[in-house]
Order: sequence, then C-alpha cells, then structure tokens
Amino acid sequence: EMASTAHFSEEEMAELREAFGKVDISGNGFIDTNDLTEVLKAANLPLPGYKARELIQSLTTTGNGRISFDEFISIFQDLKSDDVAKSFRKQINKKEGICAIGGTSEQSSAGTQHSYSEEEKYAFVNWINKALEKDPDCKHVVPMNPETDDLFQAVGDGIVLCKMINFSVPDTIDERTINKKKLTPFTIQENLNLALNSASAIGCHVVNIGAEDLKEGKPYLVLGLLWQVIKIGLFADIEISRNEALIALLREGESLEDLMKLSPEDLLLRWANYHLENAGCNKVNNFSSDIKDSRAYYHLLNQVAPKGDEEGIPAITIDMSGLREKDDVQRAECMLQQADRLGCRQFVTATDVVRGNPKLNLAFIANLFNKYPALHKPENQDIDWSSIEGETREERTFRNWMNSLGVNPCVNHLYSDLSDALVIFQLYEKIKVPVDWNRVNKPPYPKLGGNMKKLENCNYAVELGKNQAKFSLVGIAGQDLNEGNRTLTLALIWQLMRRYTLNILEDIGGGEKVNDEIIVSWVNETLTAAGKDSTISSFKDSKISTSMPVLDLIDAIQPGSIKYDLLKTEDLNDEEKLNNAKYAISMARKIGARVYALPEDLVEVKPKMVMTVFACLMGKGMKNV
Repeated sequence: EMASTAHFSEEEMAELREAFGKVDISGNGFIDTNDLTEVLKAANLPLPGYKARELIQSLTTTGNGRISFDEFISIFQDLKSDDVAKSFRKQINKKEGICAIGGTSEQSSAGTQHSYSEEEKYAFVNWINKALEKDPDCKHVVPMNPETDDLFQAVGDGIVLCKMINFSVPDTIDERTINKKKLTPFTIQENLNLALNSASAIGCHVVNIGAEDLKEGKPYLVLGLLWQVIKIGLFADIEISRNEALIALLREGESLEDLMKLSPEDLLLRWANYHLENAGCNKVNNFSSDIKDSRAYYHLLNQVAPKGDEEGIPAITIDMSGLREKDDVQRAECMLQQADRLGCRQFVTATDVVRGNPKLNLAFIANLFNKYPALHKPENQDIDWSSIEGETREERTFRNWMNSLGVNPCVNHLYSDLSDALVIFQLYEKIKVPVDWNRVNKPPYPKLGGNMKKLENCNYAVELGKNQAKFSLVGIAGQDLNEGNRTLTLALIWQLMRRYTLNILEDIGGGEKVNDEIIVSWVNETLTAAGKDSTISSFKDSKISTSMPVLDLIDAIQPGSIKYDLLKTEDLNDEEKLNNAKYAISMARKIGARVYALPEDLVEVKPKMVMTVFACLMGKGMKNV
C-alpha cells in the first residue's frame, strides 16, 4: 500500500477512486494533466489558475502529461490540508448529478459546467466527414464544418452516431432499424437509444450519457462518446490474431504469450520503436512529449512508406528536408504534408503534434499503423501458430460488457487483464457485493513477488464469490483466475453477468427474486396477451433460432415496431435466420433494451446469451407497464 493513502479512510479511498474514474473517461488508469485543471475548475476549487498549474507541474513526476491514480491521491493529500478535499468531493458528486439529470440546473444548461477540447472536435469532424462522405443517409449533415459547432447539431438525430458505430465495428447495427426519413421526436429518440445501446454493446462506457444529452449536443459528452467509438475502430486490428505480422515485434527471450498480453497502445509504441530502431533512431516512450519535435514521426513515415518492392504498390518517397526547419510548428507542418502523401494526415494538426496531445497523437499513429504496418510475418519456425486464436464471440461479449460498465483498467484481453482480479472486484461492486478494499493489493506490483500479490487478490475474489455472492464455484480456486484458466474464469464471469442482469430486473420489479422460469413464463404470457402465436419452452428452445419469439416479444412490448414484411417467418435457411437475428438484436436495442448478445447467439440458440436477451426485454416490458 502506498504511504500516501494512509491518511484516507477506506470510504474516502473508494470515493477518490470513483472520482478518478469519472475523469478518466478512456479508462486507461491515467488522466491527462489538462483534465486535472478541468476537474479542479469544475469542482469550484478555490485555486487560482497559476496555482493549479504549479501544482500540476510539481506533481507530474513522470513528465509525460498523464497523472496516475497514486499521483492523484497525493494531490488530494496537498489539498486536504487546506480542507478543500471535502468541498471537492461534494462538487464531484454534484457534477455527476448534473450529468445524470441533464440540463436541469442553471449551471449545466448554460454550459459553464464543462469545457471541451476544440482540437478533438476538429479532429473528429474531419474523421467523420471522411468516413461518411459517400453515405447517402448522411447527406443532410456531412460534410460538417470543423470550425463551427456543426458536429453537436449533427449528432442530434442519431443517424451519424449509428453510422460511426458501424464504421468502427461493421454490422453492429442493422441498417433497416435506423430511422432515416421524416424524423419526429419519437423516431429520433429511437435512433439515439439504438446508438447508445449499440455503443454499449461494442464496449463503450455510456453510463452517464442519455439520449437527451445527445439531442442537446452536449459537447463534452458527445466528444467523449465519439472518442470511444473511434478508438474501438482504430484499435480493432491491432491484435495478433487479426494481424499475425505483429509477431515481428517479438523481442529476444520473450514468449508469444507475453506479446499477446500487450494492450493496443503498448503494441503501437513497440511498433513505432521497431521501425525507429531499424532507422537507427532513438526510441520513444510515449506519443506525447517524445514526439513533439516531429523527428520520430519523420523517420517512422520514411520507414513505413511503400518502397516499390511489392507488386502493384508504387513507391512513395518521403521528403525529409523539413527536418531542417528551425521552428517546431513549421517542422510538424512539413511532416504532416508528407503524411498526407500516404493518405494519413488525420487527427492531428501541427500544433497538436508540438503540444504532444496524447489522445490525438495516439489516433494518428493507430491510423498510420492500420494503413501501413510495414511488418512481415517472420519465417522462423519456432512459433506455434496454432496458439494464436482470436477471442471467441462469448469472450468478446463478456469483455464488452465489462468495459461498458467502465471498469478500470480497460479489459483488452479477457484472461491476462483479469489475472490480478481488480476488474472482478469492480464487477462485484456492480452487483452489490461489498468488497473490502483493504484486503486488495493494488498496482504497481513489486518486481519480486508481484504475482503472489495478484494471487492473493484472486483468492479473495473466489472467496467473495462463494461466501458473499453465493455463486456456484465448485472446483474454482484463485490460481485458476490468476493463470487464466478459460473454462473456470468464464464460469465466474458468466455468473457475474447473469446476476447483473437479474439485479436490474429485480430493481424494476420492486425487489422480487427472478429466475429463468419466471422470465420464460413472463415472455409467454406477454406473447399470448398480445395475440402472438410464438412461445418458448426454455432458453434452449430451437424455435429461437428463427428469432421469431424475440421479434414477436418486441412487437408485443412496443406494438407496431416490427416490420414483418422485412422478415421470413417459415422454412428459413441459415442466411435468413441470421438476417432475422440481426434485425431482432438491433430492434431490441432500439426500443431501449441494453442487449449485449450477438445475432449469432440467437441463430445458434446459445442459452446463456438468449437468457440475457429475454431478461433485458422483460425489464423494458415491465417499465412500460
């Protein structure tokens, strides 16, 4: 335990962790130094600007523009002595209240509560314009002018958001369910539900964002959501099973497993350094302070530009003369003109490079990697290619569910990112199982004996599951979580997700216990009452593979919502089943059910995921009553 946390009670620590999480929108365990000023400002801290800046300078020990949770704690240490921390915490909670209510207080409707980054707006507008330039459904808003507030108006009808979600994760939203013509407040509301619930399903943390906020175009919420959606798309292929050439980044004495545990951010850093080393240049430790002079970027562009040695891909020669520019901004501009020749001038302006904006530089690099990885799959034979398998659908669904709840750190790899159980403790808290944080070992873990600390956490996580949550964890030990035993880890995660789903139902139903039988009979009663023919005998019922019971239930909950002429209802082949399932999952999200399952889960009748679909719809149906 860090010395600095000793002055805080357990409750205060939990509050601080929560406060930190609210600022750490990206969920990577750090906040931007600039964000700190924003939070202090939003919290009405009696600290003049110069004082805040001094504080930040003295605290950013790493000097990389980021503040870790431990540094955040020591900031509080300093402030607490001025008895400021108390009012700060009140403000943080009040601020969240404003997020949740949206525009009822003077302050928030005037927009003074939150500032936002013009740079991000500029970058995202250009990216969206490019992504949707040929889409006939977006003609009414695209291209947007990055200099104005076009963006915040453009997201108001939900169409652009739905399209950007599909741009990042193709096929997430069934196009047939997006309302495109003659929009009314109700059909706009449906589009925004569809966008928010789909964003959640691909792993965005949207807890504090409601349809109203998007309709009003609240800048900081719109940008926060867009960044998550864009980042998921940029990072989709930075993963070894999707891109085997990444194995070229293996270092001496490193196992494939070590490489597969790296986050997309770490892989990008390693990729850049691989090329910089080949160019005989210094390595970079980050994409903020280390790239401000554009030199690393110049050499990286020069390394990845096509050399004309592959058939059909003409060479592009990078003009390096801009390196001689004396002025940083001028040099950055020359570098970006070269990036433009590769079609990769995206996300950053020359000023963003010189200021080392971490978010936008990360996006610039990810986009460059996606277009020109310039890696070759190594020929040496001692790599076990069969061990490189992508995640299963079920694993991805679980991971997206966790990330959508805002766990910190973000889960990139289901097993290795759970090996210290920190994420699992956060999930326990989401299902109302109290965690004694004094018993939890927190990172950074010591080099020696670090795994012991993680194992202790895992043992405690299993103990909580057995004793507090009353899960069935026969034969599961802490060691299984720590080593990433797939079957046993999934057994625990499923019980967490199941309990989470049932808790929501029980809250709506005034605390009455719910189980599978109750859900099945509610589904059948609702179908019968609406005059529908379909029924289900259980979540394994083969009729579910046509999706008709789900579609009929949606139509029973919101009469007239299902366009039956789009569907085939009898003698379906596999393609027709999938077609129905895609429509069903998107329609469920559109009427307001936060469904994480995928269309294939219905077609293959996967009972666990099927249960979550019906449970979410039941929650929606009970709310309507």
